[in-house]
Amino acid sequence: MSRRILVIEDDEKTAAFIAQGLKDEGFLAETVGDGRDGLFHATDRAFDAIILDRMLPGMDGMAVLAAMRAAQVTTPVLILSALGSVDARVSGLTSGANDYLVKPFAFSELLARLRLLLARPTGGPTEETVLRCGDIEMNLLNRQVRRAGQKIDLQPREFRLLEYLLRHQDRVLTRTMMLEGVWDYHFDPGTNVVDVHMSRLRRKLDDGFDPPMLHTIRGAGYMLGTLT
Repeated sequence: MSRRILVIEDDEKTAAFIAQGLKDEGFLAETVGDGRDGLFHATDRAFDAIILDRMLPGMDGMAVLAAMRAAQVTTPVLILSALGSVDARVSGLTSGANDYLVKPFAFSELLARLRLLLARPTGGPTEETVLRCGDIEMNLLNRQVRRAGQKIDLQPREFRLLEYLLRHQDRVLTRTMMLEGVWDYHFDPGTNVVDVHMSRLRRKLDDGFDPPMLHTIRGAGYMLGTLT
């Protein structure tokens, strides 16, 4: 079944661009150009995710978000905004948004972020307790990692990084995605922290094992899985 996405964006060209891109990717996209109408749709109908412009006529995007959360609408929200300062991003995220993308943006990044939102575990009773990829196994209850039955000792941040990779296996993940998903950074810290931790994790997971499971995708990021 196709996922339903609500796009609340007052710029008609931007809204049409996003909607067409989503439809090309197999989503069902509905667009609204006014904040009040957006809130009505968000609270009246079921959507899998919402893309929300911050500056809207009728009702500001932040007010729409606050009203949604007050109404117990838990639908994942990706904010789109020309306001790209750290303070603006932090305020958006702390107000209940799940992600924040600054305009101008590449549709490929918007799509990648949207898919990550849709793939996030809900934390409900059916949430997995064991994650697997090939012969790699992670037990979330006792926090043990094994490859081919052999125990792999990981530091806390390495464990969290591997968990993130396992939840998004066979997908190319950018450094920005990993900074946000693992370190909770919603800005570029100007360091190579991702590369350093990936290098350490690769040594622990791949050295002495076959086939290699952690891959650097040149010019794009990293991927956990088996390359064919």
